[in-house]
Amino acid sequence: MSRWTIDEPTTLDFDGVVALRATLIAGSVSVLATDERPSVQIHDLEGAPLVVSHEAGMLQVSHEKLWEGVLSWLRTQKVRAAITVTVPRDCPVTLNLVSADAVVTGLAARTSVKTAAGDVTLDGVTGSIDVNTVAGAIEAQGLDGRVSFTSVSGDLALAGGAVDRLTARSGSGRVAADIDLVKGASIDVTTVAGEVTLRIPEGAGAKVALNSAAGQIETSFAGLDRQDRPVSRGVTGVLGDGGGRVTVNTVAGGVTLLGRPADPVEITTPGTEK
Repeated sequence: MSRWTIDEPTTLDFDGVVALRATLIAGSVSVLATDERPSVQIHDLEGAPLVVSHEAGMLQVSHEKLWEGVLSWLRTQKVRAAITVTVPRDCPVTLNLVSADAVVTGLAARTSVKTAAGDVTLDGVTGSIDVNTVAGAIEAQGLDGRVSFTSVSGDLALAGGAVDRLTARSGSGRVAADIDLVKGASIDVTTVAGEVTLRIPEGAGAKVALNSAAGQIETSFAGLDRQDRPVSRGVTGVLGDGGGRVTVNTVAGGVTLLGRPADPVEITTPGTEK
């Protein structure tokens, strides 16, 4: 096993990486897909050193004496690192963070991010995606595959992509998603007090069930049935061929389901082609 203790900015290159695990207290970590040689770039470092190890293709990055570092951070907030890691596109990634922010771009394997207070940004990530945060915000675009988000108070914003399954759980954080709903795909959102706004193509096919105990429910789809009961509100029905599923359950949050017009077809007049 190769092992390095890093206490200043540096760059390490590796012959091959089959999996990445990074554990940071504070700062930031960016994980980028590459066709070049994998690397770890440490841009900024304060407090405890970083330990980098590489064995049988497993790349690990963490603060030295991690739990001592956590206690030090709680007392002084002086333990932090800013790193960039490049790995193959099909490399599974696991990030365990305290307050560090995370950016993940272009990966196509399993991506798991757990953070207490750090924000998470995902761009063009596909495969199995699992993000769990307490207070950090989650922003994502161009996702594809099976996606699971869990948050206590952090907001979730998802734009673009055509996920096979989206599962979102939130306490008071807002959930907003504007995605395609391919046949057989499902969206399942549950919140306590968080507002939920979903936007899907107007021609999407799905069985719809929107329920809120105290929040308002609004939709631009005219064919859905509304039920206003003394203790709850609901909107149900079938869109198109009913091939997918959209389910939202919330206690006090409002729910909005909107339709997105189909992209306009560009018509070229003969003789005007470039």
